[in-house]
Amino acid sequence: MLGTARRWTAAAVLGTLLMGCGNAGGDTADDGAAGPRTEVRVEPITAARSITDATGATITTEAPPRRVVCLVALCDDMLVELGMTPVATNSRLLAHPAFLGPEKAAKIPAVPGGFLAPEAEAILSYEPDLVIGLKDTHGKLAPALKGATVFWPIQPERWQDSVGYLRNLAALTGRTARGEAAEKAFRAKLAAAEGARSDRTALIIFGSDENFGVATPGTDVAGGLMPKLARYPWKSRGVEGSYSMEEILTREVDVIFVETLSFGDADGTLSGKLAKNPLWSRIPAVRNGDVHEVDSEVWAKGRGTRSLGIVLDEATAALR
Repeated sequence: MLGTARRWTAAAVLGTLLMGCGNAGGDTADDGAAGPRTEVRVEPITAARSITDATGATITTEAPPRRVVCLVALCDDMLVELGMTPVATNSRLLAHPAFLGPEKAAKIPAVPGGFLAPEAEAILSYEPDLVIGLKDTHGKLAPALKGATVFWPIQPERWQDSVGYLRNLAALTGRTARGEAAEKAFRAKLAAAEGARSDRTALIIFGSDENFGVATPGTDVAGGLMPKLARYPWKSRGVEGSYSMEEILTREVDVIFVETLSFGDADGTLSGKLAKNPLWSRIPAVRNGDVHEVDSEVWAKGRGTRSLGIVLDEATAALR
């Protein structure tokens, strides 16, 4: 079990502090079952000056936003899908080759204060017409930003939420064709992946040391995709609970995806630290060399259609 402070920090980074809200669709399942097949048809998106998102938040802008500050990586993901870049960000997602790449990403300013404590004064110095952050982590900034810009608090828990937010932002920015194309490409990739569902048992774990958490459907967006790709017998136990190594050992896991989260200087991978546990080496995935360290910026933090497309590509390749 994660230590209390680190567990809550990890939960904040992954956006799992709030449970049970923001369900924007019904074509998935929380209980480890694959759920209904993914609908590949995409409804047209209409440009709008006001939207109401899956959490019930109504966002209104006087004109299509052009200067967007991203406090959460999903914002960066959506902007790239729509052919835009933020005026400032606090994520490292854009450095991934499937986004802007390291050279172009380095030219975008980082928001002082980082993910957990971005500074309101610094945010406003970029003269944004829209700021997008996590509801539970950045909602406290709303009073300081009110009247100077528009703050949009989001809280993705399922891939349907991510698609819904993409559609909302496409409507606000007027980039409706790009939004429809991105949604269509993701739905087609997901439908193809679930059509070739593996009978192997998979697991996503995250953390920074020998204490770890399990990504579960309903609280983790990438975890919510996994039942469509493979056997995924993991359910949410809330922020305070997780699975023990003993429990994981009994599930005969074939493939493990590891998200190493860094809270400062990098000091090795999570899988490397778990190797010190004698139970770790008894898991079939470990014995057979099917442990995959993945890019946590994409798998754990991205949560948008472009990031999730990468997750699908990498997961399906490993599960064959």
